[in-house]
Amino acid sequence: MSSKIELVNVGQVFQVRGDEDRQLREFVALDGLQLTVEAGEFVTLVGPSGCGKSTVLDLISGLTKPTSGIVRADGREITKPGLDRGVVFQQYALLPWRTAQGNIEFALEAAGGLSRSERKDRAREFLELVGLTEFASRYPHELSGGMKQRVAIARSLSYKPGVLLMDEPFGALDAQTREHLQDELLQIWRSTGTTIVFITHDIEEAVFLGQRVAVMSGRPGRVDHVVNIELDRNFDGDVRSDPQFARYRHEIWSFLRENHTRSGSSRAQLAEAH
Repeated sequence: MSSKIELVNVGQVFQVRGDEDRQLREFVALDGLQLTVEAGEFVTLVGPSGCGKSTVLDLISGLTKPTSGIVRADGREITKPGLDRGVVFQQYALLPWRTAQGNIEFALEAAGGLSRSERKDRAREFLELVGLTEFASRYPHELSGGMKQRVAIARSLSYKPGVLLMDEPFGALDAQTREHLQDELLQIWRSTGTTIVFITHDIEEAVFLGQRVAVMSGRPGRVDHVVNIELDRNFDGDVRSDPQFARYRHEIWSFLRENHTRSGSSRAQLAEAH
């Protein structure tokens, strides 16, 4: 069952030491951030490096508590991690001594509530979902990068969270594998109905995956624009070649450039988002 996520007037301040005098100073990562993700929706977050995208995911996951404002899942305040929210990171974080199936079973062991045979059946169910049934007995070192990330996705989905949080999960992959996994992720999302919040630096990836794209400003981070993506998924050919896709990409790039001009973000940060 999917969940609705709300971030209401969220601020996040960290204490950091200065480079020269080593004195503690306040670092404002987020300020007045507002974002609602409806149950079952796929929302992508895009913005320059250091704008607080990963901090947003930490708050939704419950790994961090906001300095101000409130973060809710289905109307309940999020105060700690929970099995209703799964996380997929850029690094696969698979246990090297466990097989692909064993890694999924490990997550189910930690979640509890299932017998050994039920964990085995559930693990195979989600390996099938990501197309890795025949690789169930392979160890991580025997899998490609794309396969490892599919195992990580299957592991996070196996205990059936209402929300899947994804922090640049395809960032380290080659372009061909990345596009293939983007296609697969959309199929998984449609089949499970899970709410997905997906962080990326790549505008094209954000447009291709998201029903909506939330564009974040530079520090302090906030959501300045939300772009509704309405693409013809039955487009004859790759939807990325649809002229409307290019218009969305340009619109989001224009917002990022506007934010750059207003906030004085570095050219390197903007180039990374581009």
